[in-house]
Amino acid sequence: MAQTPKNIAIIGSGLVGSLLAIYLRRIGHTVTVFDRRPDIRTIKFSGRSINLAMSNRGWRSLNEVGIGDRIKDIAIPLDKRAMHVNDKPMYFQKYGKDGEAIWSISRGVLNKRMIDLAEEEGAEFRFNEKVWDVNLPEAKIYTGETEKSEWREYQYDLIFGCDGAFSRVRHKMQRRSRFNYSQNFIDVGYKELTIPANEDGTHKLDKNSFHIWPRGEFMLIAMPNIDGSFTCTLFLPFEGEVSFESLTTEDDAREFFKKYFPNVRKVIEDLTKDFFDNPTSAMVTMKCYPWTYWNKVALVGDSAHAIVPFYGQGMNAGFEDIYVLNQLMEKHGDDWDTIFSEYQEERKPNADAIAELSYRNFMEMSSKTADPKFLLQKKIEKHFAALHPEKWVPVYSRVTFSDRPYSEALAIGDRQEEIMQQVMQLPNIEEKWDSREVEEMILGLLDN
Repeated sequence: MAQTPKNIAIIGSGLVGSLLAIYLRRIGHTVTVFDRRPDIRTIKFSGRSINLAMSNRGWRSLNEVGIGDRIKDIAIPLDKRAMHVNDKPMYFQKYGKDGEAIWSISRGVLNKRMIDLAEEEGAEFRFNEKVWDVNLPEAKIYTGETEKSEWREYQYDLIFGCDGAFSRVRHKMQRRSRFNYSQNFIDVGYKELTIPANEDGTHKLDKNSFHIWPRGEFMLIAMPNIDGSFTCTLFLPFEGEVSFESLTTEDDAREFFKKYFPNVRKVIEDLTKDFFDNPTSAMVTMKCYPWTYWNKVALVGDSAHAIVPFYGQGMNAGFEDIYVLNQLMEKHGDDWDTIFSEYQEERKPNADAIAELSYRNFMEMSSKTADPKFLLQKKIEKHFAALHPEKWVPVYSRVTFSDRPYSEALAIGDRQEEIMQQVMQLPNIEEKWDSREVEEMILGLLDN
C-alpha cells in the first residue's frame, strides 16, 4: 500500500538512523537526520568500539533495500570461535552448519558507509546540531548550541528516535504518564586494544575466527578488520582483585597481560599506551514501553532496547526493527496509528528476549566456554542436531542464522536446556555421549 510522502526527522546518524533514512527515502519521504556529534567521516574513530557481528537478521534488512553487497565488501566471514585457554593448545568451535558464518565489521567503517549510502538516496544530514527538546504531540524538535542558548524550532510530520541508549527523544517520552523504563548496568566494563596487521598486510591470527580468551570473571576477544588488524576488546570488572580499578600503572598492565594472556600480549600494539589512553566503557541493558507516542514519534534500535553486546545482536535487532516497520508501512499505508501500534507490540517481546539471551551469553563466553562439562553438553547437542535437524536447532543458530522471533528462540532454548540438564546427569555420560541410549532419551524428552 503506497504512502503519502511525509517530512520526517531522524535523531541520530548511527547505524540504525542511517539505515532507516535509506528505507524512508526509498518510499519517497523527505528525511533529515540530526546528530549532536561531528560527521564520523571527518574524524578518527577508535578507542571505544566493539566490532560488529552481522548475521542473518542484519543481512535481510540490508538486502531488502539492495545494499547488502555494498556492505559485504567491508566485512569478513567468521565461521567459528577460536578458543585460547591457558595451558592448552588453541582449539576451534564451529558456529553452525557448513557455510554459516557471522561477519566481522568495524563499527566506524560501517557507519561511514551507511551515511554515504543514505546521502546517495537523498537524505540530508545535519551534524553538530544537538536536539535539546521534543514537542511530542506536534512533532517539533528544538536544537541549539547549548541548553541555555537560543533554540531553533523544526516542524515535522514524524520523528524517529535513533539516538542510542541515552536517547534524548526517549528522555522526553519518559516524562509522560505510565511510561515504563529501567536500566541495568553490569559490573563489567570494556576497553579497546588493537592487534596490528603483519608487515605484508596479512592477519596475525586466523582471520575467519572470532578469537576468545576466556578467563572466568573476565575475557579478551578479537575480531578481524579488512586492513589486516584485529579489534580487541578486554572485558574486565570495574572493581575487585582483578579489575580496571586494580590496574593503575603500566607495570600493572604488563604483568596482568603476561599472567593471563601470555600468547597475545606481544602482538597487541602499544599495549600499555592503548590501555591507559582508551576509555573504559560501561554496558547497559535498557528497557522501556511504550516505544511510540500517538502517530507522531517512535523509538528504534538502542533508544528502545539497548542490550549488552555478548550475542552480537544489538545492531541486528535494530536493523530488524526497521525491516518490521517497513513491512507494516507496506501493509497499512498512511495509517501511522496502526503502524506504530503493531510495531511496538511485535518488537517489544523480542527485544526483551534478546536482552535476556545476551546477558546469558556473557556468562557462557567468559566462564563456561572453557568448562569440560559445558563443552561436552554442546558436543552432545551438536551430535543430536546432526542426526535430527528437524527436531533440534541450537538456540545460538536460532538467534544468529534464522529470522524466527527472538522470543521463540528463548522459549525453545529454555526447553532444550531443561532436557540437556537431565541428559548430563546420566552415569558415565562422558563415555556414552554419542550412544543410541542418549539419542533415545532426548527423543523421549522432546516428545513429552
